[in-house]
Amino acid sequence: MARVTVRFFARYAELTGCETAAVLVPGSSATVGDVLTRVRETVPGARSLPPRLLAALNLRQVKHDAIVKDGDEVALLPPLSGG
Repeated sequence: MARVTVRFFARYAELTGCETAAVLVPGSSATVGDVLTRVRETVPGARSLPPRLLAALNLRQVKHDAIVKDGDEVALLPPLSGG
C-alpha cells in the first residue's frame, strides 16, 4: 500500500473540514484518480467535491492517470477567478 498525503485548498478545505488528509491506495499502480476515489470514500465532506478536480502531484500539475507512490503529496486546487 502507498500512503499519500492529500492537501485541500480554499473551498475544498471548507467542504472537507481539513487542510490535509492521509489515504492509503494500492501500491505499484495507483493513480491520482485512485487517490481521489479513496478521498471521497474516507474524508467527511469529500463527496461534495466536483467530479473533475485540478490536481498537483508533488507540486506539478498532473492528469488523473498519473501514478502515485508511497510518500507522495496530491494537492487539490479549486478553480481560480478574479482579475
